[in-house]
Amino acid sequence: MSGAPSPVGPYSPVVRAGDWLVCSGQLGLQNDALADGLDQQVRLAVAGVERLLASEGASLADVVKTTVLLADIGDFAAMNDAYVAAFGGHRPARTAFAVAGLPLGALVELEAWAYLPRQA
Repeated sequence: MSGAPSPVGPYSPVVRAGDWLVCSGQLGLQNDALADGLDQQVRLAVAGVERLLASEGASLADVVKTTVLLADIGDFAAMNDAYVAAFGGHRPARTAFAVAGLPLGALVELEAWAYLPRQA
């Protein structure tokens, strides 16, 4: 996948299942290192999802569901601000919750489901 982020573990970054695209959790990586701060990590995680979708002919507008994992639930409001800035007016269904830890010490991880019917 040209330009798509490399996985940080043994999994597929994006999988097509019929009319669905499932994007594995994306971290806020820049040049294979975590970006500084929550805002930048959210923006880069969304950009990673966007590149994965583009590799399959989809866009953020096709996203119907996201899951946001936070290292600290106290970052919820700041994550919302960065999330809205990254997604613009598009509002997919979403779940957000805090976890005990994220890969590479990330502050946020974002996964997404997109609906993209196959062309007949």
